Amino acid sequence: MPKITLTIAILFLFSFSAFSQKATISGLITDSKDKTPVYNSVVALLTPVDSVLYKFTRSDQQGKFNFKDVKSGNYILMTSHSQYADYVDAVLANGGDIKLGNIALKSKIEVLREVVVKAGSIRIKGDTTSYRASDFKVDANANVEELLKKLPGIQVDKNGVIKAMGETVQKVLVDGEEFFGDDPGMAVKNLRADAVKEVQVFNKKSDQAEFTGIDDGETKKTINLKLKEDKKKGYFGKIDAANEPFSDADSRYNTNSMFSSFKGKRKLSAFLLNGNTGQDGLSWQDSDRFGGRDDISMNMDDDGNVSYEWTGGNNDEEPYINTQNGFIKNTNAGLQYSNKWNDKQTLNVSPKFNNQIYNNNNTRFTQTRIGETQLNENTSTVSNVNRSNFKLNATYDVKLDSLNSIKFTARTNFYDTESDEFTNGTTTGADGVLKNKQQKTFTTNSDKESLFASILFKHKFAKARRTFSVNGSWSSLNTNSNNFLKSFNESYEGGVFASRTDVNQNKVGERTNQNLAVNVTYTEPLSKQFALQFAYQLTYNTGKSNYLTYDYSEDTSEYDVVVDALSNQFKQEITTHRPNIKLSYNAKKINYSFGSGFGFTSFDLLDQTMDKEYKRNYTNLFPAANFTYKYKSNSNLRLDYQGATRQPTIDQLQPLRNNQDFFNQVVGNPDLKQSFSNNIRISHSSYSILTESHFYQSINFRTTSNLITYNRDIDPESAKTISTPINTNGNFSGNFYFGYGFKIKKIDLRVNLNPSLSYNKSVLSINNKLNNSSNLNSGFSVYLNKFKEKKYEFSLSNSFSNNRNRTSQNDEIKSFNTNNLSLDAGIYFREKWKLSTDYNLNTRQKTADFQDNLSNQLWNARLQRTFKKDEFTAYIMIRDILNQNVGINRYNYENIVGEEQNDRLKRYVMVGFTWNFKNGNGTEKK
Repeated sequence: MPKITLTIAILFLFSFSAFSQKATISGLITDSKDKTPVYNSVVALLTPVDSVLYKFTRSDQQGKFNFKDVKSGNYILMTSHSQYADYVDAVLANGGDIKLGNIALKSKIEVLREVVVKAGSIRIKGDTTSYRASDFKVDANANVEELLKKLPGIQVDKNGVIKAMGETVQKVLVDGEEFFGDDPGMAVKNLRADAVKEVQVFNKKSDQAEFTGIDDGETKKTINLKLKEDKKKGYFGKIDAANEPFSDADSRYNTNSMFSSFKGKRKLSAFLLNGNTGQDGLSWQDSDRFGGRDDISMNMDDDGNVSYEWTGGNNDEEPYINTQNGFIKNTNAGLQYSNKWNDKQTLNVSPKFNNQIYNNNNTRFTQTRIGETQLNENTSTVSNVNRSNFKLNATYDVKLDSLNSIKFTARTNFYDTESDEFTNGTTTGADGVLKNKQQKTFTTNSDKESLFASILFKHKFAKARRTFSVNGSWSSLNTNSNNFLKSFNESYEGGVFASRTDVNQNKVGERTNQNLAVNVTYTEPLSKQFALQFAYQLTYNTGKSNYLTYDYSEDTSEYDVVVDALSNQFKQEITTHRPNIKLSYNAKKINYSFGSGFGFTSFDLLDQTMDKEYKRNYTNLFPAANFTYKYKSNSNLRLDYQGATRQPTIDQLQPLRNNQDFFNQVVGNPDLKQSFSNNIRISHSSYSILTESHFYQSINFRTTSNLITYNRDIDPESAKTISTPINTNGNFSGNFYFGYGFKIKKIDLRVNLNPSLSYNKSVLSINNKLNNSSNLNSGFSVYLNKFKEKKYEFSLSNSFSNNRNRTSQNDEIKSFNTNNLSLDAGIYFREKWKLSTDYNLNTRQKTADFQDNLSNQLWNARLQRTFKKDEFTAYIMIRDILNQNVGINRYNYENIVGEEQNDRLKRYVMVGFTWNFKNGNGTEKK
């Protein structure tokens, strides 16, 4: 009797609990094309096992529907309407108020026109290629980067650079939202592959093009990671620690902690990476994306949009850090918060911190040809760098109503650098006779502050496709530097010592740069397919550069003697007015637009030191066009043309001599003109459902007038060079990329073939004489991949390239080949054990300039054992088993051939342990 009573009580409590866990499900049904509400659509909830009707209702005049008192469980939601295609989706009711948001229905006529190709693992619709993540097997607890390596048409190189269909991926989104700002590496490294439902690859249009529907040709190759529904609730993360056993205090170590929490549309993620093996979750270059450097040139495209391009070289001379070379201790930390409320307000905040302590030994050989004369320079540099950076990205997007929205963006970047470089160098002639010798020490202490803010207001009129928008932005970059240069410079004549110049100087720099831009755009539909766009942009850029050099005084033991020849105060103001008009046509298969912008630019430059002013005005015409032909639902052809100006940087304009390298000095040129480039791009992509093969081809061509390059005055006797920026004409470049991937079904083998070709013709100036330099680079790579879940995985690739360079000054052709053979393999034992290895053979051809046929082999291995349903992993790994890891780079351009070598980590062993945690796949614990 007590047992029966207890059983009844348990059943009663269970029933009461089930009864209490009831949900309300609501949503909004709209037309996918016109965005108008759909009235009187049947909305039904079915049980998934037998598809029995549980509840149904109809949408009201506002398109809204609502289910009350829905029992907890899984359901199928289905809509039905006489004019629209049925919509079916899975819904999980687990108590509370469940808002499904907007459900967009396609008209049956639209569905008949549009064919969506579904080929098992890959789906292509228009410009978007989608991969079903579950069909590409990766290790348990693998990150998204490992998943991307399995996808046809996508490559991830050893530096973490992602390429899709031959183009570098510039954005990675998570459910359509930015993840850790604009850093593609963070999402793919810190998200679990098993949380991803689908990977989408597409060319993301600019915000303006997405809003107006008029293609402006501005696109970024983008990957969007769609998460599984059950992963949007709960949390997951990873803690990984590894250390080199039985080693001294300078042993190798890595500690990584990552955490992500998802609740509906709220995402919260954090990471902390620390180690000294060269791993760097955030590349230092990425921290400069929004203007963290002052060696930036302002560019304007055919629609008047302002962008910035790194041009190299600045008076701060901050050392470049490549985490693949040298020895680095690295700390990265970051936080990502994003949320959306009522489908009207979206907030995205991402603070990040980065610190690097870096040291490296670099040796470099450079051969320079001047007519029949040849100069050989050998240098060795020891670098020590300590730099830290804090940046904050924030966006707030508000839909004021159905017709108006406003978006606020703010970015800050604060960082400082302390470094010292010690360099030894000699230059000889072709006969080995000594020309000069140098020893120098250069220390840097630099602080930079970058600020950016923008506001974008968008308004849609009642008439479809009639829009109005205003975009205003402001940016500021402030730099303070305090550098010290000590060098001992010896000149030789006929190999005999002739003179010596000692330099002991303090260089103090203060620089500010501000940019203000306002862009107004109005679009007017002319018919169902045609529309006109009118735009006007005003940009105002102002900059100041105060740079003072002081000699060391023996009398006062201070740096207090101003060197007038190496000091300068300079100011610039650049104003541009840019009206623009464009006609666009949008249809099912064909889209095109063409138009022109008119640029009126005025330069006002003031050399305050010499009290000399430089004024000039430019008028530019910017014809622009793009054309897209979608001849099949899984195939398209695209043609783009763009014109763009590039303004010279303040470093290039300021008439200041940079003597950091005594025998290779640079002087600015205030007479520089802006350059203008014409860019043409043709691309084609296609996918075959029958053969599971994909094609991608692209051709790019660019011509540049008034290209900003350098005239080098080279004295063959002393080997001293003075470089000055100048404008040249006759420069053009082109490249071709072909990608073909297919699957051999009989043996379940994936194959990718990628031939490529690029050509660059540039005009160089040596001793004020113009010469032509042409460079041809050709390559071919093949990739094979085969795997069987929990059994084995195997990939083999080979990449060959040839570089040919020729100059008109002597017609000699310089050519060399490089080849990389790579093997990755893994085998499982009893499902819990896995032995994996990767092997790389790098071969560099012996040439007349490089007598060594350099080859090195990199072989790594890892043995791991998983526990508790793959939650825990213990492993041992060996890096560089053959102890041959060296950083070698050969280059061949213009009249220069060179080779450099850098320190790299060699053989070491690490033992580690990983804990991958999650709250039961995101489901609610009972």
